[in-house]
Amino acid sequence: MGLVEIVREAGIAGAGGAGFPTHVKFTSKPEYLIVNGAECEPLIRVDNEIAAHYPKELLKALNELKKEIGADHAVFAIKKKHTNAIDILKKELLSFPDIELFFLQDIYPAGDEQVLVYEITKRIVPEGGIPIAVGCVVINVETLLNVHNAIFNNSPLTEKYVTVTGAVRDPSTIKVPIGVSFEDIIGVCGGPLIDDFVTIEGGPMMGNLIQNLSDPVTKTTKALIVLPSDHSWIISKRREIPEMMKIAKTACCHCMLCTDVCPRELLGHSLHPDKIMRIASYNKICSKTSDVAEVFLCCECGLCEIACVMDLQPWKLNKELKAGLMAGGMKNPYKNKPVSVHPFREYRKFPMKKLISSIGLTKYDFPAHLKNVLTDHVRLVSLKLKQSAGRAADPIVSVGTVVAKGDVVADIPDDELGCRLHASIAGTVMHIDENLIRIERTVRSGSA
Repeated sequence: MGLVEIVREAGIAGAGGAGFPTHVKFTSKPEYLIVNGAECEPLIRVDNEIAAHYPKELLKALNELKKEIGADHAVFAIKKKHTNAIDILKKELLSFPDIELFFLQDIYPAGDEQVLVYEITKRIVPEGGIPIAVGCVVINVETLLNVHNAIFNNSPLTEKYVTVTGAVRDPSTIKVPIGVSFEDIIGVCGGPLIDDFVTIEGGPMMGNLIQNLSDPVTKTTKALIVLPSDHSWIISKRREIPEMMKIAKTACCHCMLCTDVCPRELLGHSLHPDKIMRIASYNKICSKTSDVAEVFLCCECGLCEIACVMDLQPWKLNKELKAGLMAGGMKNPYKNKPVSVHPFREYRKFPMKKLISSIGLTKYDFPAHLKNVLTDHVRLVSLKLKQSAGRAADPIVSVGTVVAKGDVVADIPDDELGCRLHASIAGTVMHIDENLIRIERTVRSGSA
């Protein structure tokens, strides 16, 4: 069985972000195969902890991938501040001379694929494009570990590494079965330190507020960040578009600071958040060289909000306009290929420490070390049928089916984009609907 088929059968998707099916990335022959160890968002520790604990597995998998897909370069990118993981990786690299380490600055968003590609190769991904357009394939650290487990252990993707941090008693990075509830894993980390709290799934910048703690962990869940409900950043994330637009009509001074720090604009892309914000004031973009379709180029990193002296949220307006244009059938018309980055790019990079301070999270910026938490106590998992980019998987089991851990419970047709789904615990299928499959662990008579 070939590499692409092994990864496809294992159900591996990108372990963060949109969760693009990994096997599809391996159908191309890139010049650069890049491992994204930037740990882009504040407070998340997953990739750094994995790099420190499983260096041999990661480098073995990367070396195999380089050979199998025919890449000229295999690069492991990691922030130079992660000295412990770097020292461990360097020792293992003696056995893998064809793999390069690349040290990143501690800036945000260093882990954005287009930013990462430029830092390593000095190639600019075209507007609306993806890294393969400039000969690069990017996967993150946890995804690489999952590829190792599929290739060398014949293990499908059934577990997820999650950083649980913020206002919790025991901030940790833990490995849990996919489908376990958010509430359960927060409990494993000692529970919240406060009664009135809100939880963000993912990083504080691009993550979403959790509405129901009984919702399950998916293949893309990277972190759970517990914060007081009256925290300034939670208030900001809760602000709705109409409220922000109302404030913008009187508060936006059109200073261009949002555009000055925009990572995509600094790469030479045609994105000008300050001009888009003029829609709030004048109902038009007020420019002959720009139009509203620029919003398709926004990566929604949120850095424009940090730069705004009036606490406005250009990225949120971009997201709203993008959704509206797409609903109307419009696609991104911007396909330019910049030949150079902004001349001041080096001076406008945004330091991570400054970002963490700006959003009021300095008191929560502490380690969350990896712990091998036993998962035998998990009695119930809810497996969402759509956990990656593409379509939802189709159930191939019925209510009452007894499954072992690792059994395929939902699949994707060969000619469609998506990821198959495996049982993350042994048990019995108790419920199936259009959204999920629920499995209850088999409990033997007389056991707890």
